[in-house]
Amino acid sequence: MGRTAIRDMFARTKAEGRAAFLPFMTAGLPTPAESLSLFQAMADAGADGFEVGIPYTDPLMDGPVIQRGSDTAIRAGATLDVSVSILKSVAAATSKPTIAMTYVNPIFRRGVDRFCAELAGAGADALIVPDLPVDESQSLRIAAERHGLGVVLFVAPTSDAGRIEAVAAADPVFIYAVAEMGVTGERTDSGSHVEAIAERVRKVTDAPIVFGVGISNPEQAAAAGRVADGVIVGSALVRRALEADSADAACQSLATAVSAIAEALRT
Repeated sequence: MGRTAIRDMFARTKAEGRAAFLPFMTAGLPTPAESLSLFQAMADAGADGFEVGIPYTDPLMDGPVIQRGSDTAIRAGATLDVSVSILKSVAAATSKPTIAMTYVNPIFRRGVDRFCAELAGAGADALIVPDLPVDESQSLRIAAERHGLGVVLFVAPTSDAGRIEAVAAADPVFIYAVAEMGVTGERTDSGSHVEAIAERVRKVTDAPIVFGVGISNPEQAAAAGRVADGVIVGSALVRRALEADSADAACQSLATAVSAIAEALRT
């Protein structure tokens, strides 16, 4: 569990000659009671692990689709405790590495050590906090390590060598490389930064690189996967969950999308 589960996942996908696929989905969509079925459908369709989004009212990194996903989940009853319970069910039912994504305010309000303990108890393997820069992450990293959780840290197209070195020195379980500047969301064209970012990071560290933000379709995922250890797709999947008129329809739509992206990463 924890860092080991994620390390083993990357070792397996590397041995298979491909990048890992980590779909993002907001916990609580379309309702808390039906949320697990969406993750199970994606697991069956080829997901290697999951980024489980904990709904939040002020998601600074997220664009309109994931914002709407958070609003919808919260209105349906996805509190922090309910979201952690959903994550627990995802980890248990799929046996896939499970990474919680949240923002810093809920963590500090709950208490850093208590929050990490609850995530670890739910079966989470790592934690992503996009509004917590590496310079201010020490208390979280200490608590996460105490409870066996990995911490994911970010680099962007604008990150200079010093910033990348600081991220590498903090020993992230993987580096989340932002493929396109701006908030999360689907892009018609993307991938112009991935090779340059990957090259700069590889010069500094052998930590796994996972690209996200602006990766929406199989072609974009394949382009990122050629230079990365993993790929995250979020908005394109959350949109499908929001547009579906039932949980069963959402599962079918997600399975189709995830299968196509997983196949693109294999080929």
